[in-house]
Amino acid sequence: MHILQPKQTKLKQDEVKKLLEKYNISLSQLPKIKITDSTIPEGTEKGDVFRIERKDGEKVNVYYRVVA
Repeated sequence: MHILQPKQTKLKQDEVKKLLEKYNISLSQLPKIKITDSTIPEGTEKGDVFRIERKDGEKVNVYYRVVA
């Protein structure tokens, strides 16, 4: 992983369920990331959800993406 690449963590199924319940959304409402994206690790399947952490100075912004 490159130093400028944001940290990506694949969520487990129970974590995905909690995320969807917390925001009262469905999986299809999450922003998408293509499976062909170069930042996606090998072995990733469609429907997997990633937690992406981007640093902005001292602050860490968290985003969620579903692989499409």
